[in-house]
Amino acid sequence: MAALGSVGSAVVLVSLKVFLVAVTGSLGILSEALHSILDLVAAVITYLSVRVADKPADAQHLYGHGKVESFSAFVETALLLFTAVYIIWEAIQRLIGRAPMAIRPSPMAIGILLLAMGIDVVRSRALSRVAKKYPSEALQADALHFSTDVWSTFVVVLGITGAWLGQKFGIAWLGMMDAIAALAVAGVIIWIGSRLGKQTVDVLLDVAPSGLREQIANAVDETEGVLQSERVRVRRAGQRYFVDVTISVPRTASLEQAHAASDAVERRIGEIVPADVVVHVEPRARTDEPVFDTIRAIAQRRGLAVHELSAHQYDGSLFIELHLEVDERSSLRDAHREATALEEEIQRETGSRTRVNIHIEPLGARISSAEEMKELSRAVQEFLNALVAEYPQLIDCHEVHVRSVEHRILVSCHCAMDGNLPITEVHDFTLLLENRVKEHFPHIYRLTIHPEPVEES
Repeated sequence: MAALGSVGSAVVLVSLKVFLVAVTGSLGILSEALHSILDLVAAVITYLSVRVADKPADAQHLYGHGKVESFSAFVETALLLFTAVYIIWEAIQRLIGRAPMAIRPSPMAIGILLLAMGIDVVRSRALSRVAKKYPSEALQADALHFSTDVWSTFVVVLGITGAWLGQKFGIAWLGMMDAIAALAVAGVIIWIGSRLGKQTVDVLLDVAPSGLREQIANAVDETEGVLQSERVRVRRAGQRYFVDVTISVPRTASLEQAHAASDAVERRIGEIVPADVVVHVEPRARTDEPVFDTIRAIAQRRGLAVHELSAHQYDGSLFIELHLEVDERSSLRDAHREATALEEEIQRETGSRTRVNIHIEPLGARISSAEEMKELSRAVQEFLNALVAEYPQLIDCHEVHVRSVEHRILVSCHCAMDGNLPITEVHDFTLLLENRVKEHFPHIYRLTIHPEPVEES
C-alpha cells in the first residue's frame, strides 16, 4: 500500500511539473519534471518489486525473491544518473549561450512548486516509516529519493524566483539562476545515485553488511556447547539474511549434544537478524582435553565401545588400561587386530612413551532367556546383609535376583550406603563385596551391584 501510494503521488507531481514546464519554459523545472518522471517509473518498479519480493521461495527460487528489490533499486540508480547527465548538458548549453534562456517565471509557478515540496515531504515520511517497519531496500530507496526531492525542488524554487525577480526588476544576471538551479539539482541526483548505487551493488554482490559478521561470530562463540566459530558467511536478499556458520564442538559430544548446540546457534543468530541459518558442525579436541576424553574420542571415531578406563604414571610412562567390546562372532585374530589398531592410535595421540593394555570382551548384542533361582537369591541376600556388621559403609542389600543364563549364574542387587561417600570409595567397596560373594558362592559367574543412597533406597 505504501508503494502504491507513492505511485499516486508521483503521478500528481509529474502532472504539476509538466504543466509548469509548458507554462514557464524553465530548465530547472524541466529537470525537476524529468526527475519526477523517473521517480514515477521508479515508484512503479518499486511497487512491482515489493509484490514480487514478498513471494515465498519456490522450486526455481530456493532463496526467495528478495533480490528483486535490490535489482529495482539498481535500475533506479541508472535512471537517476542518466537524468543528471542530461540536465548538466542542457544547463551548460544555456549558461554559455548556445541554447535560449527565455523563461516565463511567475508567482503561480512558485506556488505550485511549493505545493510539490509539501507532497514530497508527506510521502517521504510515510515511505520511511514503512521501510523501517518492514525492512525493504526498494521502499528505503524511494523514501531517500523523495526526501532529497524536497531540497532539489527548493533549489528550483530559488532559481525560478531569481529569474522572476530578474525579469521584474531588470537584473539580467538573475536569469542565470534557473540554469544554476538545474546544475544544483543534477548534483543532488548524482549524490543520491552514488549512495544508492553502492548500496544496491553491495547487496547484489553479496557484500556482508558492515560489522554484522563480527557480531554474529561473537554471539556464536558465546553459545553454550560451542568451542568457537570457524567460519561465518552472511548475505542479504530482500528482508531476510542468509547465514552459513561452521562451528566446532567437543569431539566427545554425542550427536544429540552437537544438534542441541546447532539449534542454540540458530536461535542466537535469529535474535540478531531475521535469518535463514545453516550450521555445519566440526568435531574438535579441546586444548585442555583430558586423556580419558581423548581415548573415548578415538574409540568413538573407530566405532568401538570401551569401558573400565584407567591411567597412571609408571616408570616414566603413561600406562593405560581399558576394556574393548567387540562383535561376539569375531575370532581372536580379528578382535586382536582391532585392539592393536586402537592401541596404536592412542599412542600416536598421547605420546610414544604411552603403554596400553586392552582387555577384549564380547559386545552384548543378544537378548537371552533366563531362569530365576529364588532359593539362591534368598541365600545371597542373607549373606550380604550379614556383612553389615563387618562393613560400616553398608546399610542393607535388597532386590537380589539370581538368574541362570546360558549355563551361567548371574546375580544383581541393590545396596544402600551413606550418600556422602565419594564414588571412588563406593566403587572399591562394591568390588570388595563382589569378591566376598564369589568366594562364598564360587559357582556365581558375575555379580552386579547397584549402589544407592540410603534415603533413596
